[in-house]
Amino acid sequence: MEQMLDIVKKYDDEPVTEVHIVGGVLPQYDVAFYSALFTAIKEHRPDLHVKALTPVEYHYIFKKAKIDYATGMKLMKEAGLQSMPGGGAEIFHPEIREQIAKDKCTGEQWLAIHEEWHKLGMRSNATMLYGHIEKFEHRVDHMEKLRQLQDRTGGFQTFIPLKFRNQHNQMSNVAESSVIEDLRNYAIARIYMDNFDHIKAYWAMISRETAQLSLNYGVDDIDGTLDDTTKIYSMAGAEEQTPAMSTRELVNLIKQVGRKAIERDTLYNVVTDFEDVVFEEEKKPQYYKLPVVN
Repeated sequence: MEQMLDIVKKYDDEPVTEVHIVGGVLPQYDVAFYSALFTAIKEHRPDLHVKALTPVEYHYIFKKAKIDYATGMKLMKEAGLQSMPGGGAEIFHPEIREQIAKDKCTGEQWLAIHEEWHKLGMRSNATMLYGHIEKFEHRVDHMEKLRQLQDRTGGFQTFIPLKFRNQHNQMSNVAESSVIEDLRNYAIARIYMDNFDHIKAYWAMISRETAQLSLNYGVDDIDGTLDDTTKIYSMAGAEEQTPAMSTRELVNLIKQVGRKAIERDTLYNVVTDFEDVVFEEEKKPQYYKLPVVN
């Protein structure tokens, strides 16, 4: 925990807005550990938004503590958790999930944990890992389950299609999807997920150029300015081997394709409208997000 807090403290003089925490399913990580971590972060820097853990981790620690999802999510909220990322969704359909993520929680459990979080009036994101062994019907099934939950709760903020990258993992024999397929998938997601306010693309995963193109195919969020010391994207084979972009670079990238650049916080409140902002020469990049804490 001290090492995790040291990472947070390293950014005390930086204008970061969020600490994004995901971790492994390990015996030493339990409800008490994460409760203490979230509380310690909020006590150290109350303005930091804590977005933490996927249902994969929550399912494990709640089962270990012998508490139900509703009780567990309430405890996390009381400890300082403010929103949930969308990871761990992969593909919900059991035919595919059994092959690519059989050691994770089921699709139904993933959805149930998000639903309990939404019942507390809180927000979360949703993802779909595409471009591997799934078929189109599995993508549709995945999106339909998310649509149905969103109709019930309205708690999802954004849908994030995640491109499968095939390096340094057990599915390296599977070919990656083309850029054309990536853009088609974003467009279909934007049309199908009509009850989601936002569709997000990670520029660090798909490259800056494809991210620019995606803004013409339904994407309205190309998250973000980040300082990714874990290099998780580059390790998986993404084009960006040094995934960091300054505010100025990101704003220019958006404006180059005729879109309006707006910095938002975790809950999509407007922080800065860059339409009329003229940048002075930057001396160093300014990052707005903390790295993943493992």
